[in-house]
Formats: sequence, structure tokens, C-alpha cells
Amino acid sequence: MELNKFVVIDLETTGHSPENEDKIIEIGMVTIEDNTIVDKRNTLLNPDKDIPPFITSLTNITNEDVKDAPAFSDKADKVIDLFQDGYLIAHNVPFDLGFLNAELKNSGRMILKNPVIDTVELSRILFPKAPSYKLSQLAEYLDIHHDEPHRALSDAYVTAEIFLLLKQKLFNLPYETLANLAKLEKMLKSDLHDLLQQAMEQAELEVRDEEFITYQGLAFKLTEDSPREEVQMKTSFGEYLDQIYEENGALENNLKSYEKRTGQREMSETIYDAFQMKKHALIEAETGTGKSLAYLLPALYESVQQKKRIIISTYTTQLQTQLLEEEIPLVKNLVDFPIEAMVLKGRNHYLSLERFAHELNSKERDNYDIILTKAILLVWLTETVTGDIDEIQLPSSGYNFFNRISADSERRLDVTSPWFSYSFYTRAKRRAQRADLIITNHALLCTDMFNDYQFLPTYDKLIIDEAHHLETTAAHHYGLKLDNISMHFTLNQIGRYEENRMLNQVIGKYKDSLEHIGFDKWDQLMDDTKYELDELFHYLYHFVQKQRKNDKSLSDVGRIQFRFSKNEIDEKDWDTIIEMVNRIIFYYRDLVHFLSTLDSTLEKATNYNKYDKQEILQMIERLKMQIDQLQLLFLPKPDINHVQWIEIDTKGSNQAVYLYSEPTSVSQLLNDELFVKKDSVVLTSATLTMRNSFQFIIQQLGLTEDRLITKRINSPFSFKDQVQVLVPNDFPDIKYGNMDDYIYATSEAILSLAEVTDGRMLVLFTSYDMLRKSYKLLKEIMTEEKYMLIGQGITSGSRARLKKNFQSFERSILLGTSSFWEGVDIPGKDLSCLVIVRLPFQPPDHPVYEAKALEIKENHKNAFMELSLPNAVIKFKQGFGRLIRSTSDRGIVFICDARIVKARYGKYFTESIPDVPVHYDSTHALLSKAKEWF
Repeated sequence: MELNKFVVIDLETTGHSPENEDKIIEIGMVTIEDNTIVDKRNTLLNPDKDIPPFITSLTNITNEDVKDAPAFSDKADKVIDLFQDGYLIAHNVPFDLGFLNAELKNSGRMILKNPVIDTVELSRILFPKAPSYKLSQLAEYLDIHHDEPHRALSDAYVTAEIFLLLKQKLFNLPYETLANLAKLEKMLKSDLHDLLQQAMEQAELEVRDEEFITYQGLAFKLTEDSPREEVQMKTSFGEYLDQIYEENGALENNLKSYEKRTGQREMSETIYDAFQMKKHALIEAETGTGKSLAYLLPALYESVQQKKRIIISTYTTQLQTQLLEEEIPLVKNLVDFPIEAMVLKGRNHYLSLERFAHELNSKERDNYDIILTKAILLVWLTETVTGDIDEIQLPSSGYNFFNRISADSERRLDVTSPWFSYSFYTRAKRRAQRADLIITNHALLCTDMFNDYQFLPTYDKLIIDEAHHLETTAAHHYGLKLDNISMHFTLNQIGRYEENRMLNQVIGKYKDSLEHIGFDKWDQLMDDTKYELDELFHYLYHFVQKQRKNDKSLSDVGRIQFRFSKNEIDEKDWDTIIEMVNRIIFYYRDLVHFLSTLDSTLEKATNYNKYDKQEILQMIERLKMQIDQLQLLFLPKPDINHVQWIEIDTKGSNQAVYLYSEPTSVSQLLNDELFVKKDSVVLTSATLTMRNSFQFIIQQLGLTEDRLITKRINSPFSFKDQVQVLVPNDFPDIKYGNMDDYIYATSEAILSLAEVTDGRMLVLFTSYDMLRKSYKLLKEIMTEEKYMLIGQGITSGSRARLKKNFQSFERSILLGTSSFWEGVDIPGKDLSCLVIVRLPFQPPDHPVYEAKALEIKENHKNAFMELSLPNAVIKFKQGFGRLIRSTSDRGIVFICDARIVKARYGKYFTESIPDVPVHYDSTHALLSKAKEWF
């Protein structure tokens, strides 16, 4: 019998788990019939225990509120009646149903066994482009008003509204998508069978718009490229800028609160000059310049006028998205001619429709994450025109599945294949050929550069934003990384033939042709290879522990580091390592030979299909790549100046070992492969100078000054009026071994400042170890759970998720290291205080720094002044820039490190940031100053 009643429930509880005797304190229920909300009710419940302060802070439910409320057992029968003959719906069903059934069981009732629908799961499938699936953020995305987050009835009502939108979306999907979802439904948490059947029946009866292409059981959205309009640029560049920047211009008419920024036009003109003179340019554009628009306008003018595309490269995907979704639409409104801009990424970002269709028809039994991933992709295909996986979020192991079906597997896609015209990657490349502006990232830019320019369409002019990252990105791409986890993952994916779905199918299909190969040898070979791999990495793990027993260098995520080469390791140990590496390479080559023999034998079989062939060839490619990586790491050519190092993770149980190799300098490479070959490369960032000098970045990137324009654009913000810098003079000195005392003083200052700023604080560390210790200490000395403490690497979630959590709670303190020094925008009142725990010098024993410093010393120069200090100043400027993001922002920068005032080099830091008041005094006096400021 089809059910038409849906009961949505939400609970507030004393904690996360009924197994820990947490109890329900509020229950909200909303009933839906015939797509209409017909009933809503809620009640507070007495949990017979104290409500934790954090829960009270979250829900505003106090012990006093529930003192006279009924116990759950008093309401149990009413709850059971409400669910009679209906679906149970919740936003995260396992949580709510788990609590509900635990309470029912404890009160002597039968547990609920209703069909369920989880709106988290269903939203992931049907709204794959949503930025988050937390209830409040999903409601905001769907434009649903949420009155009282974290109150049961309000949450249940919002969940009901979300469900009605989900149901509507489901019933508008094409038949092919619904049919494929129906095949996956049994493995989902939600009982969707009846809803899918109803939707399929409706889809069969309706005549729908021809908005989808259907092919081999897949429905997907593909738009045809409209013909390009021929544009003649009739205005001069000066007139073009006048029409946009000046009084009554396009900017003023398109932006409500437009304020002219002289630096913005100055930057546009500098870029245009560089293009005309065929010179390169370094442009430091401080916070608030509006540099994205400042470089897009001359890039677009030049592209249209010269009828040649221009490449724009960014470091973060966040900036790529911002350019495409915010800045480019604005530019389209500012100019009076059509423009075409697009993002182009590497093959591995794009879905292969052919491979996905093949995997959907596979008989292999998938786990839940793979089933959910397939369901998400099916719906996403009805929406996406790019096929770029970065548009959506997949479950963690879903990305492993996506690797199997990305356009990387289309490398041998036959141009005569019907799938060829549907290939997202092929279409992206085709659109790139006709685009005015192509937005890419530093990683693909470097891959293209170091592979004879095979990946991007040809170009003469290039703009590199976030240019302070170009050197390290180039070094990473010219170097390599290998670890035991990824190597084991590769071997496990191939596996013993009985465990490998693909090999098993191949053997079954072509058994008669393969009798002479002997698969018993394959299994033994695979076991031997894994054994040798374990032996090598086990040896390396303990070797590093032994080497650094008393002096451990830690990476910013807490791994132990050790620089290695034949010259730095005892000859006996080195010989042992090389012998083990050679044995692994020997076994790997045997695996490659075995698979190659399999492929060549199957070529003669009449029914050998291309999917099987592609998978075998991909296995061979992965194994060959790891052979090359092992040889480059342990058997490098003597003329290549690389630094090699090992990192080990002592905190995990799997003894993870990471091997790295990078060139000590990429300046000559960049000069030869980029700056000599291109007419004009414009490099911009908010942080390129030290004390107004570009000299450091010029040397790092290999630029020659005869073809170079340099320009600094000052911020329009009034930093003197918006920022106070406070530096305590009474912190313990780390130089004398007072690390624990320093951490204690820092933690006390953080909490004291939090009292003044009401939380809203970002604390930047240079060491993960110090962050972890500070987090633990702050938890101990907080007398009550007054602040939401979020620690990078401690609190679960990505950087974006941690930032969202920080902004979601009013009284938050976010501890970050490494990536939090830049690219984190928290404008307005969400961030009032920035704490810099230590000046961001790279540890002197970091492998790359060690190698570079040695090279500098050999050239009779000062490694500190030439390398360490400039890098620290640039990173410090990035950190400082987190606080002020708009003209209305104001706040405090509290720098715990007195070296910024006391050391001779301190002025390099203070003279590299905007002119702001710096107060050097006791912590007590500075806290008083902070109170006055707020």
C-alpha cells in the first residue's frame, strides 16, 4: 500500500549518543499529507539530568525550562500514534530515530519500524550543488526562512519544507534518471521505492521539454555552443576605462555603493602598458584594491582587440569560482560587447559519460558510499553543462570511484565513437579554443609549461594572480611525491586476480585464450610485491625515527621530517635502502610484464572489449609511473639539483611514510620555459614585496629586470583608523627553553582577549605542535564552555567547513596554521581579533629550507637575509591581511612575538605592512588598550 503521510521529526538532546545516557529534551513533529503541511506540534521533555552549558548555549533550553516538563514515557504513546501509517522523516535519520527508539525501548514500548526518509541523504542526491547539507545552510541555499535554528519545531518545519522541495525535484527528473535511481535504491538509507515508482509512472505519461539528451540509459544536459559574434573594438583603451571607472560610468551605474578607487584604474593601465610593450609585470595590489576587476578589464580589451585569448591563473579554486561566478558577470554588465570566459582544468576534474555508463551497468556489489556517489552523479548530470566534479561534493570514498570514471580514462577515446561528441573534457577544450579569457590554476599552468604546452590552448599573454605561490607550485610539479599508502592503494586496486573485479571478469570471459599465462604466479607475485613494499617503508619509518630521536623537525601538520640523499646517510644504510628499492622495481616490472602479456594475448581474442583493455592499460600506466618515481627518488641523475626528504606520521596506526623530491630552485626553469617564451606575463598578489622592494620575488621567479615593470598599489582602507597592533613585552623568551611557559602565556592572553572581543578571534600558529598544545591547554583553563574552540587538524572538517563553523557561532576562537595564513576571508564583525603567535619563519631544519640555505651559503651570501626573512615577511603580510577586508572592518592584531619590536630585523615586518599604530607594553596594559578600542 502506498503511503501518503509523512511525519517529520526533530529532536534536541543533552548530547550525541543515547548509549552515553543522553536524553531528549525537546521533540518537534510536522505532518504532511497530499503535499501540504497539515499538523505541527512540539513539547519540552524532562531528561531527569542536567542540560550541559553547551547545549543550553546552542538551543536556549535551560534546566529551569524543563523542570516541570513531562518525561518521555508520558508522551511515548502519543508519539507512536502520530507515526501510524506514515513515513518517518528526519534530517539525519540515524540520529533522531536512534534516540527515539532508545527512549521507546527504555519506556517499555515497541520500537518504530516505519519506512524512513533521510533529508540529508536525499538532499545530497537531489541538490548536488548545495554548498552544505547542514540544516540551516541548506535552508539558506533553498531560500527557506529558518526562525529558530536548534529548536525542535522550527527545525522540523524547515525539514518538512525541504522535503516538499525534494519531492517536487524528484518528480521532475527524466525517466532514465529515475530508472537508474530505482536500481540503486535498495542500498540507500531512505525508503524511496514507492516514490520512485510514482515518479516514473508520471514521467512516462508526461511530455517533457527536450532539455535532456538521452543515450544508452543516461539522461544528461548538454547545451550547444552558440556561434561567436565578431567584435570590432572601436574605442581606445583610455576611452574604454573612462566609460567604466569614471563619474557616471558603468561601475557607478552597476554597483549601489560604488566608491572610486584610483589604484584600480592605475593597475589596469599598468597591465595594458605591459601588454603593449611586450614586458612582464610585478604588481602588488594591497587589500581593497579590487585587483580581480583591475586585471580582467585590460585582459578582455587586449583579447578582443588582438583576437587572441589570454590565460588567467589562480592558486585557489575559491578564486577561480569567484572570478567565474561574481567578477565575470559584473564585467559583462560593464562592457558593451559580448565576451566569453571559462574555467579549464585537468582531465581528472571532468566526468567521462562513457565510463560512468559502463560502471552503472556493472554487476559489482558496491558499498554505500559508491551507491550514494552514483545517485548524486545521476542527478547532477541533468544539471551540469561542464561535467566538472568541483561543482559538487561527494562522499570521501566517492572520489576514488570518480577517479575510475574521470576523463583521464578517455585518453584513448575514439573520435568515431558516439560518446566522443558528448565528452565533457573534449567540449571544454573546444570552448577554450574560442574563449576570450581562460581561467585555470597554477597546477595546470605548470603541468602545461613543463610538458611542452600540451594541455592549454596556445597563448602569448598571461595573468598570474596569487603569484607568490608560483615558485612553490612549480617546484612541486617539477618534483614528485610518493607514499606507502598510495602505493598500497594502487596494488590493492589491482589485487589478486580473484579479488579484482575486472581481472576476474576478463579471466571468465577469455579463459580459453589465457590458459598458458598461469594466474597462480600472479597472486604470488602480488603478495611478494606488497611484502617488499612493506619492508622498505617499515625500514624507512624506523630509520627516520632513529636519525631524529633527539632532534625532531616537524612539518606544519606534525609529521617528522628528514632530508635524505646518498651523501647524508650512512653508506651501509644507503646500500640497504637501494637494494630494497631495486627489489621493488624488479617486482613492479614483473607485474607490468604480466599485464602486458595479458593485453597482447587478449588482442587476439574476438570478444576483447575496449573497457577491459582500457583498465589493463591504466593498471600498467600506474605501475610504470611508480617505477619512475622510485627511480627519481632513490636513483637520481647527478646533474639534477633536487632536495629529497622523508616525512613520517607517528600519530597514525598505519606508519605512513611520505617521500618528496623538489628542485632547490626553479628560477632558471621558469625563465626558460615561461618568461622567455611568452610576450607578457603579469604577476599580481597582495604580498610580493619586502619593505617596498620586489627584489626577492624577482630572484625567486627568475625574472630579468630589462623586460620588467614593477608597481605597488596601496590599499584604499584607512588602516591607521581601523587597526591597532599590540605586542606584549612580558612573554617568556622561547630562546631559553621556555616553550611550555610561552604556550601558557599565549593561551592566557587568548582567553583574556576573547573576553574583550567576545570571541570572534583567529589565532595563527607556525607550528602544528604548538597549536595542538595550545588547544589542549585552552580546553583545560576555560572554566566553562563559554567559547566555541575550533582547531585545525583537531576539529574535524575541511578548511572551508572550519571557517563556516567559526562564523556560525557568535563566540568562536579558531586556531589555524599553514593554510589559514591566507585565502580566508571573514569580513565584518565575525572577526575582530587576529592573534599571531610567532613570526612565520620557516623552521631552519625544514628539508627544502636546509638545502636552499646551503646553496646560498656556498655562494657566500646570508641565507637568513636572502631566504628566511623575505619568506617570513611575505607570509606575515598574508596573515595580517586576514583582519581588514572592507572599509567598515576594525580590530586588533595581537602579536605574541616581541622580536617584531626588539630584533634588528623587526622593522622589515612593520615596514612591509600598512602604517598602523604599534603598542609595545605589558600584557595587562595592552588588554586595557584593547578594551578602550572596543
